[in-house]
Amino acid sequence: MIDKKQTIQNNAKSDKDTGSTTVQIALLSARISNLSAHLTANKKDKHGQRGLQLMNGQRRRLLKYLERTNYDEYITLTDKLGIRRGQRIVR
Repeated sequence: MIDKKQTIQNNAKSDKDTGSTTVQIALLSARISNLSAHLTANKKDKHGQRGLQLMNGQRRRLLKYLERTNYDEYITLTDKLGIRRGQRIVR
């Protein structure tokens, strides 16, 4: 199980920040890791696999948005969460 409040506190910019891009990405990453562990034990769970693909796509879109808008924050968040980055944009 993921500790949602702890994840929000660790990635929030302020006390009342619950829906910023970084928080959303962190919550999705926690859900993805939880579901990945479930799917390693239950290989025939096709509905779970579809949910995992949807969550990965949503996280990828949010990461792409964060990379476009705030590149430094994107770098720190991916390092913090251990998410692999694609090719880097040369700026």
